[in-house]
Amino acid sequence: MASTGLLKLESDAKIADASRRLGMPRREFLQFCATVAAGLGLPPGAEAAVAEAVATKKRPSVIWLHFQECTGCTESLLRAEHPTLERLILDVISLDYHETLFAAAGHQVEQARKKAMADNKGAYVLVIEGAIPTRDGGIYCKIGGQTAIELARECAADAAAVIAIGSCASWGGMPSTDPNPTGASGVAEVLGKPVATIPGCPPNPYNFLSTVVHFLTFGALPPVDQLGRPQFAYSRLVHENCERRAHFDAGRFAMNFGDEGHRKGYCLYKLGCKGPETYANCPTILFGDAGAGTWPVGCGHPCIGCTEQGVGFTKPIHMLAKVRNVEPPQQYPRIVEEQGVGATMGSAATLAAVAGAAAGAGAMVARNLGVSHQQAEEAERARTASEKTEA
Repeated sequence: MASTGLLKLESDAKIADASRRLGMPRREFLQFCATVAAGLGLPPGAEAAVAEAVATKKRPSVIWLHFQECTGCTESLLRAEHPTLERLILDVISLDYHETLFAAAGHQVEQARKKAMADNKGAYVLVIEGAIPTRDGGIYCKIGGQTAIELARECAADAAAVIAIGSCASWGGMPSTDPNPTGASGVAEVLGKPVATIPGCPPNPYNFLSTVVHFLTFGALPPVDQLGRPQFAYSRLVHENCERRAHFDAGRFAMNFGDEGHRKGYCLYKLGCKGPETYANCPTILFGDAGAGTWPVGCGHPCIGCTEQGVGFTKPIHMLAKVRNVEPPQQYPRIVEEQGVGATMGSAATLAAVAGAAAGAGAMVARNLGVSHQQAEEAERARTASEKTEA
């Protein structure tokens, strides 16, 4: 059913002006706002507030810093289509400092940053891409004569909100892998205060865009989990929405890259897929606006857990994931079954007992499909406490 609030706005002159600025038909613009509101998990009617905010509020000034990274997060943003990058930076946000996208360089670009910070003191959004080196006083990354530590702290002091984009900025990512010679660290650790983190290597540009639109609409960042990740994007396991999930439940796994199971689209768990222990919306939002299957697992590669601290860039790619809240029932057959010689009375009795247990296990699996991130962790703590008590 169409939103009543959006229908009232359809003939609004401000909405018409905004849709022209964004180069989108009026209804497509309203649909975009409704999609953002739904993606953020906002209540009914909030899509109208989103549309009015994008159409009428002053574009938030954004200061975008680069440190230890590959520029993949920016490259991902360059490929956004709804809206495209030029529409995003000209009509939704005011991108006042970005080393990769700026035509100016040297003293000119640093002056632009300082002017934007002074003109928008207390109201600009600071986005940090890349890890911050902390060893030896942070000398391993300097920009304009300042270390990354000094620059991050200076820019964060008067920012209305701080967003760490990408796994490197969120907790250190690839630069922080052992032996971590530069002491690469995440933004929150260096600043010593909570920040909104949008992990991923690269993260989906729409997770960033939705976070900024939420700030534009409500003057605050969206609700986050204990790791600072927006809950609208990182509250469900990759495993729960994966198109290969049915094969996991049925016990059908690819055992080698290119084998029959792999070609048929079987589950990649046995090849090291970290989807069962990684929270992200990759299988639902996809990448590149190129249609179905446009994400790593859809393309045939296991999830490496890049959005999950302690998994991505830490666990070997071939290592099996720890299934956090949905485990394969015991009644499912193994990949290679031994040939038997017929059932005995004892084995038939055992099978009947297993079947009874399987029915209960199936009910538990169905119930656990809806277990949230927080509930899964509480269950894990309870199991650990129980095991210690029994020991």
